[in-house]
Parts: sequence; C-alpha cells; structure tokens
Amino acid sequence: MDFPSSVGEVTPRTLRLDRPLPLHSGASLAPVDLVYETYGTLHPARDNAVLVCHALNASHHAAGHHADTPRSEGWWDNLIGPGKPLDTRHFFVICMNNPGSCFGSTGPTHPNPATGQPWGADFPVVQVEDWVDAQARLLDALGIDTLAAVIGGSLGGMQALAWTVQYPERVRHAAVIASAPALSAQNIAFNEVARRAIVTDPDFHEGHYLRHGTVPKRGLRVARMIGHITYLSDDAMASKFGRELRNGHLAYTTQGIEFQVESYLRHQGDKFSEYFDANTYLLITRALDYFDPARAHGGSLRRALAAARAKFLVVSFTTDWRFTPQRSREIVKALLDNRSEVSYAEIDAPHGHDAFLMEDPRYHGVLRRWFGRIAQTLSGAKELQA
Repeated sequence: MDFPSSVGEVTPRTLRLDRPLPLHSGASLAPVDLVYETYGTLHPARDNAVLVCHALNASHHAAGHHADTPRSEGWWDNLIGPGKPLDTRHFFVICMNNPGSCFGSTGPTHPNPATGQPWGADFPVVQVEDWVDAQARLLDALGIDTLAAVIGGSLGGMQALAWTVQYPERVRHAAVIASAPALSAQNIAFNEVARRAIVTDPDFHEGHYLRHGTVPKRGLRVARMIGHITYLSDDAMASKFGRELRNGHLAYTTQGIEFQVESYLRHQGDKFSEYFDANTYLLITRALDYFDPARAHGGSLRRALAAARAKFLVVSFTTDWRFTPQRSREIVKALLDNRSEVSYAEIDAPHGHDAFLMEDPRYHGVLRRWFGRIAQTLSGAKELQA
C-alpha cells in the first residue's frame, strides 16, 4: 500500500517508569508503562523535538501506518509527515498514549499490582497535569531537555497549555487548537450525561465489568453518540445527512431507524463500543472537567499563565460550538495581558469541533507557516536551506 508523504510504517515503543508517578489527586502510580511513537530524526543538538498531545479517544498513533494493518493511518496523519505542515524532514515528532487510556499505557484494563486483578474502577483519577508530568518523564528518558514545540487539539490543547506553565523553561513554542482554558457548564453537563449512560448500564458492575466477563457496550454506544453530536456543526450534519430517510419512506416506528443520521450515529456508537474502555471514558471526561488552571489563581487566567515563556499559536473554528472561538480568545487575551508573544487564527470552517482533525487548506496553511518559522530557528536550518 502506498502512503505518499507519509512517515511510513511505524512501530510503537514502551517506556516503563519504575519510580512512582505522583498524581495531583494525592495518589501515585507504579510501575507505569508509557506507549509512544516517534517520527523523523532527532538532531544532534536535540533542539527539533515536537510533542503531539492526543485528545479523548485518540492514542499515541498519530501518523504513519502499522505493518500488515489496512486502514491504520494515524489520527493526525494529514498533518504529520514529510512535506506536511508538521514536516518530519525538519522535526522529530513524539506522541505518547496517556496513563488511564486504553491503548497500551497503564490504565484501568491493566492489572492492579496490589491485587493482580484489572484496576477497573480502582484506577486513580488522573488529570491533565498528571499527563504532562508523565510526558516530561518520557522526554527525560529520550534525553530531550527542551521542546521546539508542543501541539494539541481539544483536550490535547489543554495539555499544550499546561506544558507552558508546568515546565515553562522546557517549551519554546505552543500550539493550542480548538481548545479552552476550562470547560463550560454545558460541556460538563454533556460529559455527565455520557458518564451516566455508562454507569447505569447493567453490565457496568460498578466499574469492575472485566472481572464479571462483561463490557457495558450499551452505555458506551450512547456516550459516543452524545459526544459525536457535539463534535459536528449543525451545517455539517445538514450537509451530510439532511432529513434523508434510510429506506426512502417512513416506516412509522418509534424504536427502529428512520433517518440516515440515526443510522450513522448508531454505527459510530457500535464501532466505539468495540475498541474503547468504559472506565477510560469516565477518567478522561473527568480530566476534561477538572482542567482549570485559573482556579488556583483566584479565577485569573492571566495570573495562571504568567509563568509561560513560550511563543503561542491559538487556533479556533467558527462553527465549533463545543469549544467556541470565544474560549480561544480568552486564552489570547490572558497571554496578551502578560505580554506573551501570540498569534491567533479563527478559521471559517464548516466542520464543527472536528475541524482540527480535518485537512482544511487555510488551517493547514497557518500551521505550515508557523512550523516553517520554527524550523528556521533550529540548529540544522542552514543545512536544510542548502
């Protein structure tokens, strides 16, 4: 299979942390396995590393493809690779699966060292700040002191923002895309409805479903359907489905499928329930809820971001009603009030929140220029120009 401009075949790696990872809840994890992938080549000066932070249901597999696995392109493959906006001819790109997830790093499906049984509901609550600490441990192991850039969309953007205040001397640039400094009450409400769908599934067994040989697929399906609605704009759904009937005529049923949009949502829910872990969904949506760097600073985002030394790019999308442009402008204002260097792009795109995953030429153009300027500051820039 040909993957033009792709990083090609990639193989995940695993780093084991034997030293405990302290969590902001007061708990700790040990040992911790961190699964990650890298793309490109690290310069001898180790100054061209870019950390990609993943969102809710993504993983360490951001680019390229896995051997003998069809349709296995990484979730941000349109952005990362030779000749792409995040050009792996210039940058060494790292993406790590966060603890608590279900794609290889230590999470609820792994054995609890104290019992030998799957962690399940006993897995400790993790926060955005904990993921950033784990990512810093990975960089330490790779011998990378400073990042050329950190980038993320949605929940990944929250991690990028957290990096700039937790490790300000280790980040030169930060891209915060389709994100927010904290969830709105409406967003927390959506997360809670999705969580209730999972925990009220009879197969949930208070989070210890693996011990009972069950999976709360019904709850996961509904949770995914709720989430998917919020990721798309009304215009995108109208353009894709409209009021098209599945069978071309009304079946006069209250429980069956009448409209194509219903069929699509059920398909997405079914697919999600086959590969995602329910406890992971609970953990990650709660991490979204908890993120609020201004809380420890009397509600002042300006004071929360005062420690940041990075140069910022903030990107929003006009039809993103879950993480609206207004929320991105809050970040921009706080940074400007601190006299931080920040560029802001508000992209008129029809896709809703999912736009940060799309190959929109204006959006990619912004990122291409931003990363191009960073590339010119690297130790190998003169050789690349030659």
